Amino acid sequence: MTKLSERKNNRKAVLRSLYEAVEANSPAVSGSALRTELGLPDEDLSAACSYLADDGLISVEWTSHRTPATVSLTHEGIRLMEGQEEEHEVEQTARRAQPDD
Repeated sequence: MTKLSERKNNRKAVLRSLYEAVEANSPAVSGSALRTELGLPDEDLSAACSYLADDGLISVEWTSHRTPATVSLTHEGIRLMEGQEEEHEVEQTARRAQPDD
């Protein structure tokens, strides 16, 4: 069984990959492309996608084997990722503004 920290990392990786696809004007990603990019086994990718879909952050079209066929960020997922990007930018700006000791 996958550890909690690994499951969280898998979910973050899925969101990050989908957000990058949205930024590249590709609103949906095939499950096989996502699996290959992230290097996740079917069961781990399916678990991550199920969790994120239940939270309303992604939309998933499932195959008959309950693996993701197509995955995309929902409006809420995009808002979450944009918020994280803004936080990251604020942190980077604050670090650059700190004087060197």
